[in-house]
Amino acid sequence: MRRLLGVVDSDSYVKWGAALLSHLPSDEWDVELVTVESRLAASESQLGSALAGSAFGPDAAPRATLQQIVEKLSSEGHDAVFVSTSGAVSEAVITEVTQKVRPRPVIMTGLPGISSPPKYKGLFRRAQADLFVLHSHREIREYQALAASRGMTHNFVLATLPFLEHVDEHEFDAAGRDSIVFAAQPGVPWTLDDRQALVDKLVETAAAHPGLRVVIKVRAQAGERQTHREKYPYAELVPKNAPKNLVVEGGAMSDHLARAVGFLTVSSTAAIEAIAARVPSLVLDHFGVSAELINLVFTGSGLLGGFDDLVAARFHAVDPSWRQDNYFHPVSDNDWQQQLDAMATLRDLGELSERPAQRQSRGGAIRRAWDRKRAFGPYDRTLSGYAAAAIGYPVLIVRDALGSLRGTSGPLRSADDESDGNESDGEVTTRASRA
Repeated sequence: MRRLLGVVDSDSYVKWGAALLSHLPSDEWDVELVTVESRLAASESQLGSALAGSAFGPDAAPRATLQQIVEKLSSEGHDAVFVSTSGAVSEAVITEVTQKVRPRPVIMTGLPGISSPPKYKGLFRRAQADLFVLHSHREIREYQALAASRGMTHNFVLATLPFLEHVDEHEFDAAGRDSIVFAAQPGVPWTLDDRQALVDKLVETAAAHPGLRVVIKVRAQAGERQTHREKYPYAELVPKNAPKNLVVEGGAMSDHLARAVGFLTVSSTAAIEAIAARVPSLVLDHFGVSAELINLVFTGSGLLGGFDDLVAARFHAVDPSWRQDNYFHPVSDNDWQQQLDAMATLRDLGELSERPAQRQSRGGAIRRAWDRKRAFGPYDRTLSGYAAAAIGYPVLIVRDALGSLRGTSGPLRSADDESDGNESDGEVTTRASRA
């Protein structure tokens, strides 16, 4: 029996990591989850929602510091570790495991949800991982091309988006369904005007269809953290005189889709879940179709439409020709489990190759401590982290102040503000470019 430790942090990474690892055969792999303590770590209610429907119970991802995770891997001899965390945290976890755990476990990582078009930072931060999970033939091609253009040699492996394998693809029947479900995202669209315009159209839709609930399905309630900060929460933009059938709710997306007559998003991965469930859908193109909005992948899907479609409750079925290259390939095409087994065998033989870090910064151990401190903030309580912060933060403040005077730098950003290249992390590109 092999052992694998899944390391998760924010809500979207918990959902993806737990769902993917649920597919490992239980007679071959003993799988544990742990939530690494960080600024983005999911709350207890978010953990419960994210773990729902997976093979893990609601209390299956206890919290631990990075140092405790490294100690656990060192003392318990796991064959593999799956790093299902946001970008800066992924780099810090992978670096610590690579530097400190002997014999080193196989390191598997990847990006949840829609990862097209590819972004360099997602590769850069995870360069030392042995396996990099993606979810469509299109994504594999695009990431291979990007890696080759940068002289990188990732081992990309294919997995079906895990929640798709649990969906019963029966013909859609609207009987007994009572909701239009909008999958909200923390950063797409980003501006207050755009988000308010969307809320206004949801209000108009609710008024036009009083027999339906119009649900703004959010990832977090007030005070809860998400993979990325939400500057303008939708709940705060809904007018007090909005129709009573316009509601803001959290919970598992699968539960909402079970009640949906139609699904709406700007670019959320939940659109793929809705397609799998045969729920007629609408991907808004009112704000454009671009890499910044993370909706280029829906070109040719037949789902793009505008506000007029929303208010009229005109939702669409996906174009069959789009499906196979975009997340709905045959399960038999997946190779992530076979590649994980092969890497574990190499580890047994002492032949697991060390992969070089892409970050070639000067500074050695103090630089690694600085990167870790920026990723974890107050949750990094190491002496080296405090020492690095004492040097690094004053330098950053001075640098950004000088940059502001020259007009060449934006405000000081934390490590989790840096784009990673997937649906969640891609939203930060929008924030950074518009802030």
